Amino acid sequence: MWGWHILRSPDHCRPSAIKQQSILKISMEAPMARSLIPTALRYVDQVARSGSIQRAARELNVAASAINRQLLRLEEELGVPLFERMPRGMRLTSSGDAIVSMARRWRNDERRASEDIRKLQGVHQGHVRLVAMGSHVDGFLSTWITDLAALHPNISLSVEICNTDEASAALLDGTADLAAAFNLSPGRHLHVLWESELPLGCIVAPDHPLANEASVSLQEICGYPVALQSKSLFIRRYLESHYSWLFGDNQNRIETNSLPLIKKLARTGRYVSVTSELDAAPELLDGRLRFVPVRDQGAEPQVIRVAIDARKPLSPIVKVTAETLSESIRLCLEQVRGRAHRHPPAMALKD
Repeated sequence: MWGWHILRSPDHCRPSAIKQQSILKISMEAPMARSLIPTALRYVDQVARSGSIQRAARELNVAASAINRQLLRLEEELGVPLFERMPRGMRLTSSGDAIVSMARRWRNDERRASEDIRKLQGVHQGHVRLVAMGSHVDGFLSTWITDLAALHPNISLSVEICNTDEASAALLDGTADLAAAFNLSPGRHLHVLWESELPLGCIVAPDHPLANEASVSLQEICGYPVALQSKSLFIRRYLESHYSWLFGDNQNRIETNSLPLIKKLARTGRYVSVTSELDAAPELLDGRLRFVPVRDQGAEPQVIRVAIDARKPLSPIVKVTAETLSESIRLCLEQVRGRAHRHPPAMALKD
């Protein structure tokens, strides 16, 4: 069955030691019907996990004597003890630790091989590792996961939340099968399956002075308190490289790597934030925020892309996952823009 697990991201995935991101795991993995791992190695691994032969026997539903025989035989073949027999259990020796590490690597390799075989067979069953961005969590991501589960209940997912640079790295180092991220740079090793441009704009509360404008300039935005993204995010680096004057003398500037905080500040009616429609999709749909396009000449749109590692063949299971993901993003943008057309800004009505 589907389960949700929120884990802390490891330090190397954080902008700093105190800035935390999350990893969202959705698991529904089925083991192979018959393991290819030698019985003795499986028994050693379980004894190491359980701390005693008796507990391992209960976990594996086999006789304790059978486990003990396998351990003794393996120790005899290797010529070294794998465990210290303690009064209250079993403790790994350094040799045993090496054997357990090998057994666990084999188990992971077996799982990946099983998934690869299913993918090559074209069966919509197996595991897909997706990297996405924090702004997607409150938007299309949860709806898409629910829809995918209904359409393809035999596909399980790991969804890791990270920034654009980490998403690209995850694809290229093989720790992700699929990425949905802003401003991924297409290249020799990155194949874009789907993309959509997102105009640069600002989000404000409905009662903010800019809320009824058809468009705004960045100079006008600077006339109000601004909530800005931190330098760990692409949009901040883009604004700094193209509009460095934004970061000059504005004493009412707030900087944060938290998109939820930026949106909450905008909802107070005091702050303006430069971002995209997709970042604030839930709030735009329910009317808590308004999106006003930036009209500055040369203001480049952001791009949301769904991509894979170009060096790997597109498997059927990743293909169907990418197709449903792309459609979910497209529908989300369609709904946001449809609402904006139904509720046009007051300035547009005066023409």
